[in-house]
Amino acid sequence: MAPQGQPTSVPDDGLTTRARRDRPLLIVHTGDGKGKSTAAFGLALRAWSQGWPVGVFQFVKSAKWRIGEERALGVLADSGEGGSVDWHKMGSGWSWVQGRVDPDGDPAAAAAEGWAQIRRDLAAETYRLYVLDEMTYPLHWGWLDVAEVVDTLRTRPGRQHVVVTGRRAPQELLDAADLVTEMTKIRHPMDAGQKGQRGIEW
Repeated sequence: MAPQGQPTSVPDDGLTTRARRDRPLLIVHTGDGKGKSTAAFGLALRAWSQGWPVGVFQFVKSAKWRIGEERALGVLADSGEGGSVDWHKMGSGWSWVQGRVDPDGDPAAAAAEGWAQIRRDLAAETYRLYVLDEMTYPLHWGWLDVAEVVDTLRTRPGRQHVVVTGRRAPQELLDAADLVTEMTKIRHPMDAGQKGQRGIEW
């Protein structure tokens, strides 16, 4: 049996319990702590298990990188037991740790192209869950128009859930979100000079 959460208040909006339960959510995972993308991919696993089509859109990470979640969700999607999973990479090698961009790429153009595809998919209701991984960075750097992105996400049609991850989420996005989680860093091994490792960072 599913957990039965109890709301602190019930709005007088005329919606039935079912309608309120099925309302699509805009979710933001932000903050300096580790786990923002990991939590979003956990949602993707739940969506896959429900048979939902899932679209993952990775901003700023290089298309050459292979991460564990991509492989795992690909295997699950190919199993035929749950929903479909499409994985899109729009990055050109930027890393928040290294703080540099691939000089041969145009990350702003890649981000704009990725966002244009997301807009098309939202309009077509292609997916039931969208994971917009590290999308806060192109918003923070001005590569994407915050007001336009927030308006598009707020007015998306149908029952499409969206989760946005990354540090420094703009206030406008936080204000529009139904669920905001801030990951707070208490301690991280990289602070002591440790490099990222297999099975933990990717």
